[in-house]
Amino acid sequence: MPHTEFGGAVTFVNRFLLHGPAEEFERVFAATSEFMGSRPGFLWHMLLRPLETGQDRHYVNVAAWEDEAAFRAAVQHPDFAPHAGALRALSTSEPTLYETRQTRAAALPEATGRP
Repeated sequence: MPHTEFGGAVTFVNRFLLHGPAEEFERVFAATSEFMGSRPGFLWHMLLRPLETGQDRHYVNVAAWEDEAAFRAAVQHPDFAPHAGALRALSTSEPTLYETRQTRAAALPEATGRP
């Protein structure tokens, strides 16, 4: 059940370890991103890669969804299966869906008295 203090929004985090070419993974992921971005309830996502030397085979996707039901509907949509298969052909992953428990944003300069 969603944590109502934060409006039910959920965050999906998926860590990838590549066994295929990084360029191909990013191309396939872009197509998956386009599909997910068209699904109801999708808010945003970021695909991240570590800066540390030797970590170039790792990626992390962080995505926000309006609620768990929207996320589940997107990944259960029949048109998602080919995207998931293409990503699995290039990587292994550790997907996890999270509920928000705390958030903090930087204070605006006018609120702190700083320029």
